[in-house]
Amino acid sequence: MIQLGPFLYALSIWALPAIIAITFHEAAHGFVALRCGDDTAWREGRVTFNPLKHIDPTGTILLPGLLLLLHSPFLFGYAKPVPVDFKHLRRPRRDMVLVAAAGPSTNILLALVAGLLLHLVGYLPIAAALWVLRNLQNAIVINAILAAFNLVPLPPLDGGRIAIGMLPNVLALPLARLEPYGMTILIVVLLILPLIGAQVGLDFGFVSHLVGTVTDKIMAAILFVTGNT
Repeated sequence: MIQLGPFLYALSIWALPAIIAITFHEAAHGFVALRCGDDTAWREGRVTFNPLKHIDPTGTILLPGLLLLLHSPFLFGYAKPVPVDFKHLRRPRRDMVLVAAAGPSTNILLALVAGLLLHLVGYLPIAAALWVLRNLQNAIVINAILAAFNLVPLPPLDGGRIAIGMLPNVLALPLARLEPYGMTILIVVLLILPLIGAQVGLDFGFVSHLVGTVTDKIMAAILFVTGNT
């Protein structure tokens, strides 16, 4: 039976940094798209820090919650994708890379801010200091995970869009054709293959391991740069 007090405390130190990370990530896509000539996200109210505009009930709440209950080795979720009409971008190929890179870049920036704010925790009252410390630590973890995960070079993830914009057409076009199947592929390689591997005694969690390694490198770099090592 879940004890309400510890559950609410855990929720308070994870939910706030997660909501901020997701909201700023998605808003950054819309803002950069607007600056590059496409106002689709602006017209649909997605260039905003209102989390209700970005949270997807299934992908942001139900799916991660289910994975937590199942003790999954890897959490997976998604927000509502920010609509971008690439035909409206001034320089579609270059600007697609800028719009895609805005999300992970924003997460890294948020993690850096959290790392710098760690130095101020000692000036807070003791009653508040631990709660703020946990929020900032979790903000670094969550933003590093979001940045690393979204840089996987598979559309519709940001890394896939960046790769499409930077690769020559002979490679970019076949990769772009995978976009309708991208989420299915991710679910297979992140969830289904590891479950199958566990049944046959093999480790099929290679993508999870890769994302985990990149996440660790990002966190180590952030802690070093912000003077927390």
